[in-house]
Amino acid sequence: MEKVLLTGISGFLGHQCAVELLKKGYYVKGSVRDMNKKSEVLNGIKKEIDPSEKLEFVKLDLLSDDGWDEAMEGCKYVLHVAAPFSVKEPNDENEYIEPIRGGTMRALKSAQKAKVKRFVLTSSAVTMMGVVYDSDQDTGIVDTKDWTNPDSKNINTYIKAKTLMEKAAWEFYGNQSDDSFIEMAVLCAGGIYGPSLTGNLSGFSLKGVHQMLTGHFKMAMIPPAGIPMSDVRDLAKLHVLAMKEKRANGKRLIPTTDRAYSFMKIAKILKENGYNKVSTKKAPIFMIKLMSLFDREAKGMVPIVGNTVSSDNTETKEIFGWEPTSFEKTILDCAKSIEHLL
Repeated sequence: MEKVLLTGISGFLGHQCAVELLKKGYYVKGSVRDMNKKSEVLNGIKKEIDPSEKLEFVKLDLLSDDGWDEAMEGCKYVLHVAAPFSVKEPNDENEYIEPIRGGTMRALKSAQKAKVKRFVLTSSAVTMMGVVYDSDQDTGIVDTKDWTNPDSKNINTYIKAKTLMEKAAWEFYGNQSDDSFIEMAVLCAGGIYGPSLTGNLSGFSLKGVHQMLTGHFKMAMIPPAGIPMSDVRDLAKLHVLAMKEKRANGKRLIPTTDRAYSFMKIAKILKENGYNKVSTKKAPIFMIKLMSLFDREAKGMVPIVGNTVSSDNTETKEIFGWEPTSFEKTILDCAKSIEHLL
């Protein structure tokens, strides 16, 4: 039975990756930073599949070397999903850069030492979208040849950290020697939505949908921004397929919708389907910029508001024979999965 190290199994995407791996017959080593999360993760996974004896948990921290070499032992593949996500601007940029870039390099080096066959890395479309933010246009289409400038003044710290991380990973990949070479595929996700297996609302997208559904003051007005989106189930399936698909090696892949969807579109889908507390009032850009002077979450939103960025997912669709899940289904399944928390 082939073993896979799945980092970040306790996260929104991590749960779904675990389910997909188990359904495909893999043995999963799932990493958590806090072993107290085990029961939550297990309860979520059991809604979809009984892990039986094919799942174990390992304690790993993106900021520490401890345990990585041991966790990699016997693993043929690595899905490196773990990474903090927040639009909130930190006091120190290294709060994001160290775990995102540093944690990825820690995982890559350990995987190489363990002679892992292929490393599948979760990146983000924001590593491309900066080319639009830096242009004089408020709309654009990005593809895998595009790179965000990490020194741009028009991005937030999270975007910078993800871009530095992916650039460092590709540099590592390109500088390997033949006797220690590991394959790599990178999936540049969009905004990740879809059903939650655990009901944990700590992630950005689930928290945002919950705030819309409850009429929370933070979603009393909807920020005007459009980005490519990813269904969490699609993303999990593509991560697992990318472990073995020959054409995925050495590729940046775009597992997103080809068109941009706005936060307003999310609100309207919910409103039209009976979630009456959802606001569809548009937040003026000037108000978000004003709020950014004293609210770090608003400050992180400034680079993306007023922009609509789509992506070219043609190659990803061709390689995997994949079509994105309907965005309306993604959002309604997301809402249904957290209705019990309203």
